[in-house]
Amino acid sequence: MLESSAPILIVVGPTASGKTDLSLELARRLDGEVVSADSVQVYRYFDIGSGKPTAEERGGVPYHLIDCVEPDQPMDAARFAELATQKLNEILARGRRPIVAGGTFLWVRALIYGLSPAPPADPELRAEHKARAEREGRAALHRELSRIDPVSAARLQENDLLRVSRALEIFELTGVPLSEWHRGHGFRTPRFDARLIGVRRERDELDGRIRTRIEAMLDHGWLDEVRALLARGFGESRAMASVGYSQVAAALQSGEPIDRTALVEAVFRATRVFARRQRTWLRNQDVRWVEHSDDALA
Repeated sequence: MLESSAPILIVVGPTASGKTDLSLELARRLDGEVVSADSVQVYRYFDIGSGKPTAEERGGVPYHLIDCVEPDQPMDAARFAELATQKLNEILARGRRPIVAGGTFLWVRALIYGLSPAPPADPELRAEHKARAEREGRAALHRELSRIDPVSAARLQENDLLRVSRALEIFELTGVPLSEWHRGHGFRTPRFDARLIGVRRERDELDGRIRTRIEAMLDHGWLDEVRALLARGFGESRAMASVGYSQVAAALQSGEPIDRTALVEAVFRATRVFARRQRTWLRNQDVRWVEHSDDALA
């Protein structure tokens, strides 16, 4: 639980909408520090494709929970909520204002409401799922999840073996789909006073920003970054299955010359689908939509 007299500001919005810029601007104006809620930026070495802010972009603003986990180490929403709560309390103890930059909405929800008391992990089931994915491909597990829990399957990426395996694991252990666990939990009682601030972008504008960002990432060495990560053995890491990284890795591993135009289009399509899912989630939340930091402070 947090001891704060003011609401915790949590900046949300679809990918490429400008959450990082707004979070940093709010932190500068409120004598604050930023806590990242991004499930890819948390990993070391996944820098360009995750949109991780550089030291220059941060401009001296303390920015927490990026670069804190090795790519082959586990990290989930429950662990994030624990670490983020600790960071928020530390920031408050320093007399500063915490600003959460919310990139992964499950993590934001876990931070605000906690998680449903699902059963603990079963190493044997996870090993079975991993072996099946190696034999039949990750899509086979996702199809199985679609059969038993279409709601969870619809929000999970086909390549996200960790989360798909966890959803299957919960059903196999309890006979109850993960989506039912979440529905039973309700996510109705917040653990602290939070204000969600959304960065407003029209759909066409957001599409343009997504495409521009993909081009910029490639210009800044994204292909070389992914080559290095694959060479270090991180091809099966959870972060490599994320939107963008999975498409770049597939292009590099295809054995064919890189067709930049086709790669940009593949990443754009996947990112656009992801942004649509984010907008769907945001429609069901109490969000104050703003154009810039002045509106956020009103």
